[in-house]
Amino acid sequence: MAQDFWIPFGASLLAALVTVIGIYTIRHVEAWGRRNSIYFVCFAAGVLISVSFLHIVPKSFEMSRAAPAWLLGGFVLLHLFNRFITAFVCERNPDSKLGLGLVPLLGIGFHSFIDGIIYSITFSVSTFTGALAAVGMVLHEFPEGIITYLLLIRGGFAARRALVGSIIAVAISTPLGTLLSYPLVSQIDRPLLGTLLALSAGALVYVGATHLLPQAEKEPRRFSLLALGGGIFVAVLIVLSK
Repeated sequence: MAQDFWIPFGASLLAALVTVIGIYTIRHVEAWGRRNSIYFVCFAAGVLISVSFLHIVPKSFEMSRAAPAWLLGGFVLLHLFNRFITAFVCERNPDSKLGLGLVPLLGIGFHSFIDGIIYSITFSVSTFTGALAAVGMVLHEFPEGIITYLLLIRGGFAARRALVGSIIAVAISTPLGTLLSYPLVSQIDRPLLGTLLALSAGALVYVGATHLLPQAEKEPRRFSLLALGGGIFVAVLIVLSK
């Protein structure tokens, strides 16, 4: 078990590193970060949606008869959580530091913690399943680091506090989620693992289809559609080459 743990934990550490790179980029080469982060968003959306439908969802259905309901549950739960953060907090307090910075930071931090749990679940099913999920999840950490830092700056935080806050909430929370969840996830039976995999798939579909993809659709930048197609192509190629 100890040896198996280092694979998902290493993936979560890689995600944290990519987040830090995103934060560093927006601090030191802001123009480049703003100009090119959309390509990471588009590519990650293509990967997450494709691997979810082509591999993770069918795998969860194979492992558990209750998987369809949990798939829907994962999608709806993440939607409700994000709806609460945006509609019931930020929009009601649009001019406050809490609404603009701190509350979205807590929401993104919790989302990143869930990412860490997803690493535990998917890698417990198989290394291949975990690696597929990790490709899209790691890539979407780059723009997420940028977004989190900008939210804090917009909310009135000093640059140094925005840096520390975004690293703690978005980078550190992912490996922390893996560290705390893996001992429990690795011990459960196959049907329950299948339901958790379906729950994770619902969350991944939500992140790709309703969080990342709308940003890609609004983006008129050249080659953004190509980046989306590239993410889909890479995912399909990996799944078919198994």
